[in-house]
Parts: sequence; C-alpha cells; structure tokens
Amino acid sequence: MRYPAWKYILIVLVLIVSTVYSLPNLYPDEPAIQISGANAGIKADQAVLSQAETALKQAGLAYHGGEIQEKGVLVRVKTNDEQLKAQEIVKRALGDAYVVALNLAPTTPEWLLNLGARPMKLGLDLRGGVHFLLEVDMSKILEQRQETYTAEIKSKLRDSKIAYRSVSDISNGLTVKFETDSEREKAKEVLAAEYREFVYVPSEKEGAFFLDLGFSPAKLKEFSDYAIEQNLTTLRNRVNELGVAESVVQRQGASRIVVQLPGVQDTAEAKRVLGRTATLEFRFVDWENKDAPLDGIAPAGTEILPFQEVGGQPVLLQKKKIVTGDRVVNAQSGFDEYSNPQVNISLDSRGGKMMADATRDNVGKLMAVVFVEHKQRSRFITDANGQTIEQREPYIEKTVINRATIQSMLGSSFRITGLDSPAEAKELALLLRAGALAAPMYFVEERTIGPSLGQDNIDKGLLSTQVGFAAVALFMLAFYRLFGLIANIALFMNVAMMIAVMSAIGAALSLPGIAGIVLTVGMAVDANVLIFERIREELRAGQSSHSAIIAGYDRAYTTILDANLTTLIVAFILFAVGTGPVKGFAVTLSIGIICSMFTAITVTRAVVQLMYGQRRGAKLSI
Repeated sequence: MRYPAWKYILIVLVLIVSTVYSLPNLYPDEPAIQISGANAGIKADQAVLSQAETALKQAGLAYHGGEIQEKGVLVRVKTNDEQLKAQEIVKRALGDAYVVALNLAPTTPEWLLNLGARPMKLGLDLRGGVHFLLEVDMSKILEQRQETYTAEIKSKLRDSKIAYRSVSDISNGLTVKFETDSEREKAKEVLAAEYREFVYVPSEKEGAFFLDLGFSPAKLKEFSDYAIEQNLTTLRNRVNELGVAESVVQRQGASRIVVQLPGVQDTAEAKRVLGRTATLEFRFVDWENKDAPLDGIAPAGTEILPFQEVGGQPVLLQKKKIVTGDRVVNAQSGFDEYSNPQVNISLDSRGGKMMADATRDNVGKLMAVVFVEHKQRSRFITDANGQTIEQREPYIEKTVINRATIQSMLGSSFRITGLDSPAEAKELALLLRAGALAAPMYFVEERTIGPSLGQDNIDKGLLSTQVGFAAVALFMLAFYRLFGLIANIALFMNVAMMIAVMSAIGAALSLPGIAGIVLTVGMAVDANVLIFERIREELRAGQSSHSAIIAGYDRAYTTILDANLTTLIVAFILFAVGTGPVKGFAVTLSIGIICSMFTAITVTRAVVQLMYGQRRGAKLSI
C-alpha cells in the first residue's frame, strides 16, 4: 500500500494548474469596439484612442476601459446596442484609414492573463460571434475578363497576320475594328475556331467594319459562378490563416457571401484581412520615355504610379503586366541579409515561364512590383428626411512598393523587398498565400450574432450536463459509499481538467462538444466501477482490505486501458473524417478519455491510500 511521493506531487500540481486555467471561464465577455489600421502599416495609437473617446463623449455615449493593445485600440461599452452606436460614431470620426470592428472583450483578471489563462472558445451555437455580409462586385470580373481577352485577341490577330485598327470593350463583350470587310471575315474565321464562347455579330459604322464579340449568357454565368467560388475558396483560406475554428463561409444569393466567425478575439484584423482585395503586378519601368515629365499625362502604353517610400518620386511603368498575383502559389515573410522585411514568392509553372520569358532579354532593366488594392470611400450625407446615411464609393489604389534592376533571368522563385514593416510583410504574404480574389468585395453588413440554436437549447444542453453529473454522483454514492465519494472527487477534477485543457489549446466548445462532455462524465466512472467491483470480489474471497485494494487497481488496469484505447481510436477517426460539429464532439471526447484515465486510476488511488494506507484491518466503506 505504499504510494510514491512524486505521484502526490504530480496530482497536486495538476489540480492547481487545472483550477487556474479553468477559472477564466467564470468571467463573461463584454461588448467592445476594436480599432486598427486599414492595413498593417497604419498603427492605432494613443492619438487614435483619444480621438475615438472624444467622439463618443461628444455623442453622449457611455464607455469604459479604453486601452491600447498590440494590434489596435479597444473601447468597451455595456450593451450590444451601445456597441453598434459606438462603432458608427467612431467610424465616422476616424474615416477610411482605420477599421472599426465589433468585438467581445474578456473580463478575465490581469493576474490570470499574465499566467496565460484565457476563457474557452465557444462555437457559433453556444456563443455566437461576428457576422459579415460581403457583396462581390460582378462588374469587375467582367472588366478583368475583357482585359484578358483583349490582350489574347490582339496577339492572335498579329500572329495570324490580320490587320486590325483597335480592340475595345462593349457591353458584355468586345468589338474589333477593321479597315476592310475581307480582313474582318478572315478574323472571324480565325477567332471562331478558337473562341467558341463568343457570339460574333458583324456591323458597319462610319465607313469602318466592326466585329462584335459578345459573351454568351452561359459564359457570363460561368464568370459570375467562378468569381463567387474563387472568393469562397480564398475567404476560407484566409479564415484558416487567422486560426478561427468552427467558422461558416457560404454563398448567399447571386453575388453575396456570408462569413460567421465564432468568438473571434481580433475582429478588426479579421475584417481587414477578409475584405482586402489585394494582389501584385510585376511590370517593367518604362525605359523608352524615361525623360517624360512625371506630373503630366503618361505617354501611350504607360502609367504613372506613386512610389510607396516616403518622399519617393512617381514611377513611369509599362501598362503591360509580366505576371500578376494569381500566379502565386506560396508566399512567406522573412528578413533579408540587412534585417529588412521581405516576402519570398513562389510562382506556378506558367507564371515562372512568363517571368523567365520577360526577363531573359531584359537583364539590366528596372522591374517594379505594384501593389493593387480595391477600396471604398465612405461619405456621410443627410437625406431629405434629415437622416444621416453612409454612401460608399469603390476605387482602385495602385502603389509601387519596390523597383529593382534585373541582375539575371528570373524564374519561379524570387523575393520582394522595400516593405515598411514585418507586420506589412506578414500580411502581404498571408493575402498572396491564401489566394487572389477573383473580384473585389465590399462589406454591406456587420453585426454580432447570438447563438444559432437558441438560448433555450443552450440552457437544456448545460442542464443535461448538470443532471448527468448529479445522477452519476448520486449513483456512485449510493452504491459505493465512501469509495463513491472518492470517485466523485476524481470526476469533478476530470471536468476541471477537460475545461483547462480545452481553454489552453484554444479548442472551440459547441453543443456536440457538450454531448461529448456528458458522455465522458458517464465513461469516467466506468473505470472506478470496474476497480470497485474487483475490490468487492477480493473482499468476498477473504482477502484483507489492503490486498483487495491492491488487487482491484492492478488487475482492473488492463481492462480499463483496452476499453479507453478503443474509444480513443474511434474519437480520432471521427476527428479525421468528420465535419465541424462532429470534430467538436471528437475533441471533447478525446480529451475527456485521457483525463479520465488519470483521475479514475491515479487520483482515486492516491485518495484511497491517504485514507486506508496506515489503517491495517480497517473495514472498507465500499
């Protein structure tokens, strides 16, 4: 009946750690607004906090707990209604340079946070979270396709030695202008053989011959479906990069996407990363018109763009793009040999060939990296009824972030330097790695959402856990007396350990997860039932109390281990092949099984040892 001291020390340490990391779940979160820069290069500091607080005071809205955090500014309010009003007031005061997002701020004491103890994440069905509704700008996908087809058709006509005067956009298609009808007929024959998605309509205007290439209705639908599906994929990748569990990203209607993030702690970052339609363009710095003034009209085939560096002069670039961001297959942030931030880029095979073809004969020329982003300007106007409404105007912002001399032919892998900060490099790498958006998106709705299954179902789920725990505890007390009380102590510690582990690893608890906890509560005492029944058998066979206890724990151990291992294997399979709710059930079940193995065997054995270890011949209360 001797029990090593290190096991007692281990149990005490586990009990203390479990208690500490379970405590934050007793402190509920409160509504708040979070302010961060519209991009990683803009910081929200004390001046931003003061400006936000001044705007709230002038509007007569109560707030408390304004604080500066690593990723922005947080201002707490009391109710959800005040949270929505505060967001509108601060957003109007700060303008488009900052993102003002809804959030839930923890009320966990500072001493617990300093120990790394934080509340358990809850799924959408228990806690709710943040709801974003995004509108996909379908007109932009058509513009992009028209631009791509224009370049391809020009190249095809030149290769076929067919003279044409111009290729321009029309509604839902393109039009090609020719000098003669014979050239138009040749072009129609060549183009129709390769581009079957067009409806070809010849026409004549002002002595010129035109060939209209209209996209078929099926092709237009294909464009819109592609834009939605590509944006859905990209948004899911970005959500995964943010590390948000149990998220919902799904299509709504013809041109909208719903994103629901349960319990996300940095909604400002989430809103900034999800909504940014950013990509890269690699272009040559124009060398033919290098003496042209950069404050006037750009020569044909070129474009004047601002340089990101403070005090940098505008750059004259060729309009033709070498490669765009949709060819990027991987991007990682890092540092160069001078400890400056950089992004290491990997292109797909097609992009690598395009880059190699373009740079092979242009060694010694300057190449620029252009950062392209679709944005919105917000304007607040007063309508005829005296109500202040927000109007959003989309626009495209292009900035040269780097230009460098081509030292040798480039391929699929190279790097981008000239970034302002490591945070900007990290965010750019995330956006490129997650994939380019097929079309820009704009936020049309944002709100915090309540539990999707209703508070009544949540209350019933929690009640089922309490009833299950109480029923198991009463059963153990009734059937095993003092040993049943020992099992209940271990059961309570088991639940505390489960909550502590889930809080520590950031697992999201959902309603199926609660079912996993209820099942674990019942399974946790199975081991004790096997042990206690074995002890009873040994006592009936005439063994002493000490011998019965030793035999009960030693001989039941193998059975307990086999039973729990088989259940654990099933839980792993559920996690590997299941969807969100099934994964939640599998996670809680797995953690519960591992914790119950410790509490049902080690903890109960230690308590029994303390009670009966020095009492030879004592009658066991079992």
